[in-house]
Amino acid sequence: MLAAAGSRVCLGRLLAEGQLHAPLLRPAARGIAATAASSSSAHNRSPGPISSAEKMYKVPGSYKPSNFDKKILMWTGRFKTEEEIPSRIPPEMLDTARNKARVKACYLMIGLTIIACFAVIASARRTEHHESLTSWNLAKKAKWREEAAVSAEFKTK
Repeated sequence: MLAAAGSRVCLGRLLAEGQLHAPLLRPAARGIAATAASSSSAHNRSPGPISSAEKMYKVPGSYKPSNFDKKILMWTGRFKTEEEIPSRIPPEMLDTARNKARVKACYLMIGLTIIACFAVIASARRTEHHESLTSWNLAKKAKWREEAAVSAEFKTK
């Protein structure tokens, strides 16, 4: 009979109708059958009173946006002015606006990085061809040594 049923729904229906008994099933099939039977009988029950835990963790249907959220909504183009934004908005709208703002910020950072790379390349080309940071450093230290020698000469006199 189990092979003829072939699916969880049929197995649950057979168990609910009393044609198939849970103790005769293997432990894994017993769990599937019990789940299917309880889900089919769950439709027949009327909803009971809501517990305090369900009230405490209830997801709100709307969200009051902060000033920063309003700026994000305007920056992403959802609203033109701050006055157009309603006092309550769905959380999905704010999530979508935040995701668009993240993408725009990433594109902005990518653009600034590319501009900075070109600025570094341009500043490197302005230097003389045979200059490097090492030669700059050696010249600076030589200048310091000369200044230190001159100041030491004046102190001894």
